[in-house]
Amino acid sequence: MNFLVDFFTLIMDWCYRIVPNHWLDIVMFTFITKVLLFPLSLWGHRNSLAMVAVMPMVNDIKVRYFGDKERIDEESVRIFKENNYHPMLSLVPLAIQIIILMGFVKVIYGVAGVDPSVAGQKSVAEIPLIARIPVTHGGVAWIMPVMAGAAAWFLGWCQNRINPLQREQTRAQQMVTNGISIAISLSLGCFVGMGVGLYWVFSNLFSIIVQLACNLTLRPSKYIDYKAIGESKEKLAAMEKLGAVKISPEDKRREKEDYNKFFKVANKHIVFYSESSGFYKYFKNTIAWLLEHSNLVIHYVTNDPKDQIFEIAKAEPRIRPYFIGQIKIIPLMMKMDADMVVMTMPDLDRYQIKRSYVRNDTKYVYIPHGMASLHMTIREKAHANYDAILFCGPHQVAEARALEAYYGTRRKELPICGYGLLDDLIAGYTPKVRAPNEKPLILIAPSHQADNIMDSCLDELIATLCGKDYRLVVRPHPQYKKRYPARLEAMLERYKGRYVNELSFETDFSSNTNILDADLLICDWSGIAFEYAFTTLKPVLSINTPMKVINPNYKVIDLPVLDITLREEIGVTVDLDKVGNVADIAREMLATGGEWKNRIEKVRARTVHNIGGFGAASGKFILDTLINLKKGTRK
Repeated sequence: MNFLVDFFTLIMDWCYRIVPNHWLDIVMFTFITKVLLFPLSLWGHRNSLAMVAVMPMVNDIKVRYFGDKERIDEESVRIFKENNYHPMLSLVPLAIQIIILMGFVKVIYGVAGVDPSVAGQKSVAEIPLIARIPVTHGGVAWIMPVMAGAAAWFLGWCQNRINPLQREQTRAQQMVTNGISIAISLSLGCFVGMGVGLYWVFSNLFSIIVQLACNLTLRPSKYIDYKAIGESKEKLAAMEKLGAVKISPEDKRREKEDYNKFFKVANKHIVFYSESSGFYKYFKNTIAWLLEHSNLVIHYVTNDPKDQIFEIAKAEPRIRPYFIGQIKIIPLMMKMDADMVVMTMPDLDRYQIKRSYVRNDTKYVYIPHGMASLHMTIREKAHANYDAILFCGPHQVAEARALEAYYGTRRKELPICGYGLLDDLIAGYTPKVRAPNEKPLILIAPSHQADNIMDSCLDELIATLCGKDYRLVVRPHPQYKKRYPARLEAMLERYKGRYVNELSFETDFSSNTNILDADLLICDWSGIAFEYAFTTLKPVLSINTPMKVINPNYKVIDLPVLDITLREEIGVTVDLDKVGNVADIAREMLATGGEWKNRIEKVRARTVHNIGGFGAASGKFILDTLINLKKGTRK
């Protein structure tokens, strides 16, 4: 330390010979130290650039292994090493600053001619201004903490914009970084001599110039892909948003127990994964067949603590249910150790739900929850990472093969098994017998995409149909109720007391009673149209609102989209500017019900195969596949 004090004193003496003013000498001294340390600053800048450059890879790791902190840390360290980023280097400039500061304190006392051991015992008049400490000597010295804090704030404001590493921090991280800097500066300003405080003030201000010089020497744009950073941040933010979903302490305890219990079971052959209780209907027939025709234990993982599966399992000991929330399901799926996983969730291995990295031979099977076309109603490559898809008819097989060929993705097993939900609807459907004077029931059941019936033409539909001897029920989509509650409440209020004996709104979605009891369904692009028509064999009146397109590139597959073509086969389509004619069109459709029944029955037979046999077909496919896996062979 004495060597540094002597060296700093030489610099100060040299500055004094040029400019005989100690305050200006301190500013010159600070500038000289920044120049001398510029190579070190540039070294740290290069290290920061390396950190920002690998940020997309680090964020992708956080997404891929979300919830698995140990694996994230392991993979991040690997990336840092491969890209020559050294986290500890960021501490080197701070350490040097502290060393300079400690030495400069003695220099200031020397310049002021004050013995530091007795400085606190002397009167203010005996201490030169340059060595006065605000908390000890007070007075004008109190200006220094203010200057130091202001300089630190300005440095932070600039660094948030020009420092490539600090610029990519979150707002909270920037506030913490700047807050610590301001706190340190305020403390220094209070407890060191004013000369040392002035050094700190200008050290912060000159750091801005140093950062600009580093940016000019090593331009961040040459090293950093800002577009990739932005995209990776969006993906990570979407994952972290899941963390906002809160579960009760009791469910948290239950989740922990179920998570541990799941991995204590060895030799799991099959796992069903459900996002909520409502998805059980897609698995029900398959599970029932497997329980009856095999000795398999069914492991059923759900994100819903109130899933109906827990009650069902009480009567069936071979069903093992587990509650795993939306966060914990991510590492569970990554550590999946079962032979087969059956799901209804698309986009496997593309977003938060990944294929197992513990086993590379786990077979993933997808059960669709719809009968229509794939290439327009799902995202690109949404099914690419599955091993098998249980389709309802040949049109979906053709579409899947075309998608595989176009995108060059894995070739999957695509058995045509039928559609289990339709089987249940048909089995449970009994045509309602109308009383002689009972008015026909028309159900309006829109989708929830933008500009659906609710937001585009509902008022006109109601005005057109009411007063025409119909009973009218409006059944908003559950997602519409969830997303736009205020909009729905305003609509209900608007029709309160109007058309009392003709119009009602159904906002309880616990049953399909009104859907299947309707004599005519009016919808837009909702998939409910096919379920209604193929169950009741009654026609659908479809309003041509803007089309629901999830994959805007669907036209690259040169196959018809059944969502479009079947609308004309199972009913009538009406443009928005012709909604005023709906009452007359509805009357004609109701009068020709027999013709529609024969027509729709033929369309159903062509579109959905194996009606009534989905459980057996899907169960047999799964069982045969598991047997082949056990034998060490693949279909």
